[in-house]
Amino acid sequence: MERVYQRCTRCVMDNSADPEINFDENGICNYCTDALERADRVYFPNEFGRLKLQELIERLKKRGAGKEYDCLMGLSGGLDSSYLAYLGAAEWGLRIAAVHIDDGYDTEISTSNISKLCDKANIDLIVISPDEEQFNALTLAYMRAGVPNLAVPQDNILFAALYDFARKNGISTFLSGGNYALECILQNGNTWDAYDLCNLRDIHRRFGEKPIDKLPLLSHYRKQWDRRVLNQETVRPLNYVEYQRDSAFEELEEFCGFQYYGRKHLENYLTAFLQLCWLPKKFGVDKRTSHLSSMIVSGQMTREEALAELEEPLCSEEYMRKVKGLLCAKMGVSSEYLEDLINRPPHSHQEYRTDTFLKISKMILG
Repeated sequence: MERVYQRCTRCVMDNSADPEINFDENGICNYCTDALERADRVYFPNEFGRLKLQELIERLKKRGAGKEYDCLMGLSGGLDSSYLAYLGAAEWGLRIAAVHIDDGYDTEISTSNISKLCDKANIDLIVISPDEEQFNALTLAYMRAGVPNLAVPQDNILFAALYDFARKNGISTFLSGGNYALECILQNGNTWDAYDLCNLRDIHRRFGEKPIDKLPLLSHYRKQWDRRVLNQETVRPLNYVEYQRDSAFEELEEFCGFQYYGRKHLENYLTAFLQLCWLPKKFGVDKRTSHLSSMIVSGQMTREEALAELEEPLCSEEYMRKVKGLLCAKMGVSSEYLEDLINRPPHSHQEYRTDTFLKISKMILG
């Protein structure tokens, strides 16, 4: 039976492309209900958070004594990681090693932001460029597979580089820009875990035309091994401060001339294509609903303001032509072929081999 369209009466999540959403008798969805229920357990924009943050900073400095760095983080050029890097280095005095993956799709604004931030905050920036031919061929294989999460190669390579750098430099703490304030709601449907190396290899085996032997890759098993054997941890310091999107941009602009790049995750042209074209056109997914709903839950936006923003076009046709042109040039395909890939029937990641270890771990950990 065809599902009747429904949008949450408290946030703006809807059931147009997510089989995992459900609503109570008042029309309120499970996403914002769950987010509000866990707020007191994970988000501390108060005195308790200040004390937790101080304890964390002291522990990191003590653990890093005699070493070159206190901690390690990935720096994408987006707001979350940039604001964390600014706070960590300039405000908290941490010696941060920041790893950036230059996959060839960074926007001009993002490249400038990263450079200005690291120079001003005295952050050591480690830029890793994966083999361009193999990276683009693997991403193209994901497009041919027709799966939703085209960012898996991008994300997996980032984490592989982070864990490799941590092993070589004896760093045990990762700073994550993940946070409650702007990410407390993330759609569960039409996505996939970046650590599922089994899924990645099967998609490459079926649709890839180039080897991937030059790409650093990380399995869920290797990640868990490193965390246990090397006593590694990942912390989310943005959950210990009052994290407001608009004021964070203002602070960064004042500190280093940081420029706004348009919207969450649009600091990279490949993720822009994913969020503005691939997901909405192929899967009916508008990622703005998750981003805006998170801001509603954290009190940074009203539902009416979010609905008004959803009425605006995802992007201009001129911008998307630019993005598609870049993808075609990088991947060596015609615009007609790219459009054909976009318009082919969608497929699920579960149609390909998946990591049994990953599934069992998720069942155990909930």
